[in-house]
Amino acid sequence: KDIQYLKKHHKYPEVKEEEKRKTTMDYYEESLKNNPPKEEEEEYYEENNYQKIADSLEIEDFKIVSKLAETSFDEIFSSNFKIDVPAEKMKFRDAKSDVFVYTDFGQFYQQNEIYYKLRAFHFWKNYLGKMYDSHSAYNLYFEKDKVRLVNHYQHKNPTVQKSVSEVYKGKSNKNLAKLLSDKSIAFYAMNVDGYKSFDMMYDLIQNIGEDEEYQKEISLMVETMKIALDEKAISKILPGNAIFILDDLTPKKVEYTDYEYDEDYNEKAVQKTKEVVMPDFTFAFATENENYWKRVFEMFSTNKETKKNFVKKGEFYSFKEKNNSSSEIDELFFTVKNGIVFMTTSTKNIGEKKQSETTRKWAKDAAKHSLSGRLDGKKLMDGLDKEFTDINDRKKYNFFRKNVGEITYKTNAKGDSIESEVIYNINNSSENSLMYFIDMFDEFARIDAPKKSETEF
Repeated sequence: KDIQYLKKHHKYPEVKEEEKRKTTMDYYEESLKNNPPKEEEEEYYEENNYQKIADSLEIEDFKIVSKLAETSFDEIFSSNFKIDVPAEKMKFRDAKSDVFVYTDFGQFYQQNEIYYKLRAFHFWKNYLGKMYDSHSAYNLYFEKDKVRLVNHYQHKNPTVQKSVSEVYKGKSNKNLAKLLSDKSIAFYAMNVDGYKSFDMMYDLIQNIGEDEEYQKEISLMVETMKIALDEKAISKILPGNAIFILDDLTPKKVEYTDYEYDEDYNEKAVQKTKEVVMPDFTFAFATENENYWKRVFEMFSTNKETKKNFVKKGEFYSFKEKNNSSSEIDELFFTVKNGIVFMTTSTKNIGEKKQSETTRKWAKDAAKHSLSGRLDGKKLMDGLDKEFTDINDRKKYNFFRKNVGEITYKTNAKGDSIESEVIYNINNSSENSLMYFIDMFDEFARIDAPKKSETEF
């Protein structure tokens, strides 16, 4: 209401004296009045006059700090306070956004204590300094049914930025997206150019030599790396397409060691069991050299050090630690199939899945964008049901599960920057997405607030 009044009248609403809100100091003085010191404390303070003086000074100090803070707050929010900002820092600012943030990570890194500690390692100090010499701009939008954050990343060196953008222009891979199913809780997909990542690395190293006395040496080192590294062969092994899918969360009983103590405080180890959440997931990436990965898995299954835990089972390779009942993951399966390398907790996760219209939409995004992801908050909370046993935590869990929304993410090269967008779709009847978070915090505070009977003496 105050905000609406301020928009209409361009001033704060007048507050009557009897309706004036209590300040922090009012509550403090009221607390002292309602809870006077006990008799024992009064005697103690009478005998220790120094403590009384110290307490008195502390109260006065609190009054001064409180007054200064309130005055500063009023001065800032009742004025048209503006900062002159260079145009280059406002390049990606959207006037329609509710919040705009600019960060110069290069300056932040160079003024960090770690940067100065690297002076002894001249090459790495310069390499990391040039690598992080970038800036980012963030636009935050509190819309009716969602919160949207748009980030623009840009390296200060145009040549390096061009190389970074080229990495984010990889080919799509629809076969990886077909692994998504209607039950999937979350996914993170990648479609970058593995071959171009080498050019980006070379440009970063070459960038170091532009203002260094060892420019010729660095240039020669880059040429040597190009000769030693077969970029085409490596990019065939790892072209740059991958996906991680959290398929499910299932409860599992595991053993753990607890300790009990007798009357003489003698320790005794006790084996117990508890129920934990076990993730069911799939990690897969494309390859143009299936034979290489088959040889890798075959090597692990025949090596005398690894074959105890890494065993071939038909078309799959299984990794399972012996006598490890306390692990949240029972077994991992590996295989290479149709140009895709798989690592999964279940062989059922491998292969094309039946997809609804909604899942097909996410599969299309997974194949379309350079980086993309999605998290279904409700499905995640459903899977974590067994993790909340305390009464208070259980109340928070039930409330959060009912109101949690969905998160989506995508990143692409756009113009002379890398644009990322994160969207959180709200899931309740709040007035808008900002009030959604305020309402959530209020409810959590209400749940945490002690009952009246607990505060009475």
